[in-house]
Parts: sequence; structure tokens; C-alpha cells
Amino acid sequence: MPKAYVFTRFGGPETEALVDQDRPSPGPGQLLVSVRAAGVNPVDYKQRNGYARPGQAARELPAVLGNEAAGVVEEIGEGVTGFAVGDAVFGNPVGGGYAEYTLLPVAVTAHKPDSVSFTDAAALPVAGATAYDGIRQLDLPAGSTLLITGAGGGVGVAATQIARAFGVKVIGTAGAGKKDFVESLGAVHVPSGPDFVADVRAAAPDGVDAVYDLIGGEVLEAAAELLTDRTKLITAGGKDIVGRLGGAPVARARTAAILDEVARLVADGKLNPFVTQTFPLTRAAEALRLVEDGHARGKIVIEVTG
Repeated sequence: MPKAYVFTRFGGPETEALVDQDRPSPGPGQLLVSVRAAGVNPVDYKQRNGYARPGQAARELPAVLGNEAAGVVEEIGEGVTGFAVGDAVFGNPVGGGYAEYTLLPVAVTAHKPDSVSFTDAAALPVAGATAYDGIRQLDLPAGSTLLITGAGGGVGVAATQIARAFGVKVIGTAGAGKKDFVESLGAVHVPSGPDFVADVRAAAPDGVDAVYDLIGGEVLEAAAELLTDRTKLITAGGKDIVGRLGGAPVARARTAAILDEVARLVADGKLNPFVTQTFPLTRAAEALRLVEDGHARGKIVIEVTG
């Protein structure tokens, strides 16, 4: 039987297990995909801990982990057009991506360009698309200065490159060990820590025009003080507090069109997902621990088959 990596109840890593799972059948508007690669993101362990987006139905347990997948279409559900068996695709799965088979709804599924690997494509539906949505939301003119907190993580790496592709100057906070990495993306590195605001002011004496926060909490509150126009404060990490600071959460489009745009940036050489480590499905626990413990640089991907 096909394998899948699941959590059997809400809680910590002790709830995870590699199990046999029946091959799913695609419903209307869905594709059954043989998974080649699955991206790993912080939202994966947050869902295991019990997190659900507003309006999202509670997941049935055991639930497969993962919110990004790339693979090959095996079956097509009722009403699906624009896709055929054998197509290489990537998107946001229904019911998890850490599995040999998953279901992708066509509304959030795109064709994988031939020049983009399955591994890189699997790093795009959450991190790449979130980064793209945020940069588009800020709509900064070329020459503006953008602060990205958490620039060394999956979303931060993508957001830095996309902003630079649009001609925006980037200051990125990250740990001291990621200095060379952040600078290689074309950003000015500022060490994360209690003094980061002073360091940002030193790096940008004329101020910053916008903040894309990926950390939340005290970091978001401190970064907000750098702005006179709080409409240019967005966050993917502090949605619970950003409203009272005058900013807004990243407005996620969650469309196939955005996935097409992000994949085009990769194909054109303007965006490197920076998949720094890969793991087989049998070592999914190790992959998720790297992200959960905050030790990942760039993107972590589980390579499933083929």
C-alpha cells in the first residue's frame, strides 16, 4: 500500500507516524497526483499542534502532513479541464503532501515548467506564493527600501529575491550564521536580536519604506516603529497583533495564476527556491524537526518517488 507520513492526534512530534494509506480517489475539480516531492513549512507542525485557518474545517485524524506537493497526474476528477494524465504539476494538496499519492484541487494547481525540477516546484506553493503575494501587496516602486524580518527562512529567501527582481532594495534580518547567505540574495544583512532596529536605522539612514515581517511578536512590534506609514507593514508571522499596529496580514491569493507567476520567475532565473536539504519520505520526521527547531536555511523538501 502507498505510504504517508501522518499525525494521529493533535500534539507534538510523538504524534507522527509513517503509515500505509489507501490510494485516494479524485473528486470533482481534483487531480490524483503521484507525488515526486513535498515542501516542508512551519504551518505543517502548527497544524499538527491544532492550528486551523479561520473557516477551515477540522481535519479528520490521522491526517497527512504537508501543504506543498509536486508530481505527476495519475487520474482526473469530474469537471476538470486543462490537465491530462501524465502532466507534471505542483500545488496545494487536499489532505497533505507527505505521501506517495495526494489530491490537488485544480484551483490551486499549476503546470510545472520543464526547466523547473519537481524538488524546486514543491518549494513554491506555500513559501514562494506567500512571498509573491506579500511583495505584490506592498506594491513598492523600484528604488524603495524594504525590511524583511526572517530573511533566511523559506518565505524570506523568496521574498528577498522577488523584491530584488522588482528593483526594490532589501534589508534582511537573520541570524549571524546566515549573513553570507542573505547577502548572496542581494540584501543587506542585519543580525537578528534585540538591537536589530538600531542596526536597520544604521543600514538605512533615510529610513525604510515598508516592512514584510515573517517573525511576529516582539520583532513585529519593534519593526513597526521604523515606519511612518503603517499601511506598508505586512506580516505572515503576527496576524494576531498586526491590526493594532496599523498594518495587515499578507493577503493570500491562493490561485493557480499566482503559482504560474512564481514558477515563471524560477524558470527565468529570477527566483531560486534554495532547497538546501532533501530527505526521503522515510525520514520525514528529520525534515520537519529541522523546520520546527528553526535550524533550516532556505527550504527543506521531502523527495518521495522517481
